[in-house]
Amino acid sequence: MAEAAPSDEPTPPVAPSVTPIVLFDGVCGLCDRVVTALIARDGQRRLRYAPLQGTTAAALRARYATIPTELSTVVLIDEGHVYLRSRAVFRTLVLLGGRYRAFGVLLRLPAWLTDAGYRVVARVRFVLFGRRDACRVPTPEERGLFLP
Repeated sequence: MAEAAPSDEPTPPVAPSVTPIVLFDGVCGLCDRVVTALIARDGQRRLRYAPLQGTTAAALRARYATIPTELSTVVLIDEGHVYLRSRAVFRTLVLLGGRYRAFGVLLRLPAWLTDAGYRVVARVRFVLFGRRDACRVPTPEERGLFLP
């Protein structure tokens, strides 16, 4: 059976998740730096994080058919909606609140345009930021923020 191409718009909610979850490539140096920056700026500790290589991502893929298996796609699951690539990045920044809400204006741009920039960065991320040998091990302070 042919698999439907994922939409650039968020999916309709399946069932709301309690906390927004960011799925990221656990061995990507850029992704690791972005997660570190998000944790530092998320004063309310609203976000949770899980590597795309982990069991949480596998379970979520079974629940949300639009979550791709490719590791170059960052995913945000918020209130039962799945956001991919640039949409996930911008929506995550909006969730941080404060001055980061200004990034919400970028959600008005067409996804094909913002995802084009996202894909360029995704292609060169290992060259520019390196690849880790294994997924990040959270510090004791971060442990409650990470899912397996």
